[in-house]
Amino acid sequence: MAKLTKHEKRERRHLRIRKKIFGSSERPRLCIYRSTHSFYAQIIDDESGKTLTSASTIDKEFTKLSSKRGGKSIEDVKLLAQILVNKAKEAGISKVVFDRGGFLYHGRVKAFAEACRELGLDF
Repeated sequence: MAKLTKHEKRERRHLRIRKKIFGSSERPRLCIYRSTHSFYAQIIDDESGKTLTSASTIDKEFTKLSSKRGGKSIEDVKLLAQILVNKAKEAGISKVVFDRGGFLYHGRVKAFAEACRELGLDF
């Protein structure tokens, strides 16, 4: 039997999570993706299939506020959470469902989630 790679294991976890998590118009899904170089977050309405707002560490907004090109540190992720929560409040979103994308709730993922909660996003 072939051994699964880290990426394949994460994809399986993500599919297992997505069976249970669904974003609606009143409570959209906050989906994240973490790579070795960047961090991405989107707020998605699964009923209409549209992304309501998004932010990443490669956006111009982030690079203006950050002194270094990043996404690798916890401080970068907290700054990204601030940007995303501000965009969500402008769009009238206060409650979301958190989709960790198959990543372990640890490190940058945990820091991002806690920063979003502290800034007023309810999940």
